Amino acid sequence: AYLDRQNIEIVRGPRESEPVDPRTIDWTVANVADIRFRQKPGRGNSLGLVKFVFPNRFNVYLHDTPSRALFNRIERDFSHGCIRVENPVALAAFVLQDQPEWTQEKIREAMENGKSRTIRIQTPVMVVIAYGTAIVKQRGGTIYFYADIYGHDRQLELALKRHSQALQAKAGNPPRME
Repeated sequence: AYLDRQNIEIVRGPRESEPVDPRTIDWTVANVADIRFRQKPGRGNSLGLVKFVFPNRFNVYLHDTPSRALFNRIERDFSHGCIRVENPVALAAFVLQDQPEWTQEKIREAMENGKSRTIRIQTPVMVVIAYGTAIVKQRGGTIYFYADIYGHDRQLELALKRHSQALQAKAGNPPRME
């Protein structure tokens, strides 16, 4: 009943194309590596009405959201690694700009029809995701510091210390103890 309320289907097998009735699965012996849970497209989908898939080793993508109010918050790290897009229609129009049949009206219509569809772009678009915890504003040169929600600053600090120590050792200087 929970899966039905959340509009989630179960798919199995190599192609994962046909949904399986969860009542037909013996959950005591089921191979969970062979089972995938997939939320159907539509208004209740936690990824919103569209997702933008791009090649990357982290399986991260850009997506719409039904939680529009999150864009009004100062802290917006509510996703599980993917990135919410505030204006997905405008982004879709941008990446499909060399396919004139994809007007904003047609994009909205495709997003709202409740059916899953894959649209391939003709011209690749470079996606750059930058993560920074210190940003310098051009006017006045003021530095703004933000919380390091992923813990990358500590990793960077350790790497810089190791590099500095290696350079000092190579130069014949003993490393400083802190």
